[in-house]
Amino acid sequence: MKKNILSGLIVAALFSAAAPAMAHQAGDIIVRAGAVVVAPNESSDNVVTPDLGNLGEFDINNNTQLGLNFGYMLTDNFGIELLAATPFSHDVKLAGTKIAETKHLPPTLVAQYYFGTAESQLRPYVGVGVNYTNFFDSKFTNDLGGKLSDLSLENSWGLAAQVGIDYQINKNFLVNASVWYAKINTDVSFNYHYGVGNSSVAPVTIDTDIDPWVYMVSVGYVF
Repeated sequence: MKKNILSGLIVAALFSAAAPAMAHQAGDIIVRAGAVVVAPNESSDNVVTPDLGNLGEFDINNNTQLGLNFGYMLTDNFGIELLAATPFSHDVKLAGTKIAETKHLPPTLVAQYYFGTAESQLRPYVGVGVNYTNFFDSKFTNDLGGKLSDLSLENSWGLAAQVGIDYQINKNFLVNASVWYAKINTDVSFNYHYGVGNSSVAPVTIDTDIDPWVYMVSVGYVF
């Protein structure tokens, strides 16, 4: 009798070890954290000045921060996800010279479709949704000898899309890689001072598309 019980326990243990870990089931909450890079794919109207001529388009650098996203599985294959991060900070150049800095928070909400089944260890997915970008702490770091002042960037709403893949390590832990594209359009407004003693002032608004690619590598936990 004891031998039969022991044999049964061994078989059960082997079966349990061989069974795939359930992942991405309806009702699961998935939290991911990792490094996220915002790489602007910017374009803008040319900045044309009364005295320095055409200074060209804005140039905006990349920035890396801590990324967080929070997902909820509506079914085994459909989910929703919110992307968040610590504030991104970007240098802004004009004619090859750094003139300004700005910060932003870009929360993005997407609806997702996960390929495979709840038993799949590897789950590729796609998503589409909306991005809101809040700009703040925008300031000139080089006013070109008193010619630039009063910088502001308008907040933006736009479409967003993503592709990603989760690899389930065990029942609770996973690793993830994802790529996002967000449509971010903003009006960059400032005053341009010119003339004798910079006594003349011209308000300037430059239509600017930032449209970044966003890359994230993270680890996740499934509740």
